Amino acid sequence: MRRRDREVTDPETILSIIDECDIIRIGLADGDHPYIVPMNFAYTVTDDPENGRQIAFYVHGAMAGRKYGLMKQNRKCSFEMDIPLEMDCITEKKDVTMRYKCVMGRADIEFLEGEEKQSAIDNIIMARYEQTRSFDYNRKAVAVTMIARLVVTELTAKINPIGGGAD
Repeated sequence: MRRRDREVTDPETILSIIDECDIIRIGLADGDHPYIVPMNFAYTVTDDPENGRQIAFYVHGAMAGRKYGLMKQNRKCSFEMDIPLEMDCITEKKDVTMRYKCVMGRADIEFLEGEEKQSAIDNIIMARYEQTRSFDYNRKAVAVTMIARLVVTELTAKINPIGGGAD
């Protein structure tokens, strides 16, 4: 990371950035070019005595199509999520910078099946938002819905805060 002054290492601050985001962008390998897909997500955090804190993102989609095929073909992905804050024109320095918060990283893709899949839908994905917690969704769609857990293997976070210095 070039701008170490913007790096976020505090785990709780990183989680607060994740909480503010509604979309995760997944980068998948597709031949010579990456394929980037914006998706809704939910996440879990577990503390493992051996491996430390583990973050996993949960995404869903059809069990068909380009995204699904690429995820099945290569079970690794990159991800990014961000919160634009404001564009800052710094008159005295004749500089312009975007104020933002972001989280980026890499993850291993695991596909969920059976009870684990249903539990992830009910207890993680649907539980993320107040509007969906008690929503009576079409349970027949679960059979043709892909649920993937993205187990984070690398993670970085940055903030260029409002009121911060110029680039």
